Amino acid sequence: MAGSDRHDVLEKVLCSYEAYYDVNRENPMPPFAAEASFAIHSEGYMLIKAAKLASYDAQEYVFFAEGKTLGLHTAQMLADKVWEETLARAIPKENHKSTDGLLVIVADVIDKEAASYIKKERRYQSYRHGLYGSSTLRIVARDLQEQKTWTNRHGRDLERLFRDK
Repeated sequence: MAGSDRHDVLEKVLCSYEAYYDVNRENPMPPFAAEASFAIHSEGYMLIKAAKLASYDAQEYVFFAEGKTLGLHTAQMLADKVWEETLARAIPKENHKSTDGLLVIVADVIDKEAASYIKKERRYQSYRHGLYGSSTLRIVARDLQEQKTWTNRHGRDLERLFRDK
């Protein structure tokens, strides 16, 4: 995605989410450019439905942000908003597996303090010692000028969003 402007890059990322997620571009939560959500309910049975082995619910909420420069204060503010919203939307109960929040940032320039913050940022919430599931914050940010992608530990698998196809 070398030489692309941030709007084009963000559009490509959003398109990759549209197949499986409900993408909201019209009225996302401020200050985000878009948001997406995904929910799944799964059940396991033994021969017949009456012999249910397991059942679980999982949700994922993705928030997309873009800007010319990403500084430390902005990165912290965006991560805080995503984490607050993720915890607010989580409904811990017996069959709750996970409710995860993802922050996808596309910026022309990401300063060193923001990149360092992203790499070190770890947020995890366990509900009733994991019996009622958990929530995790995953972050990926793309610096278009340096052509670098920064992630936190939980977001490493998100680097693939920015690989040239």
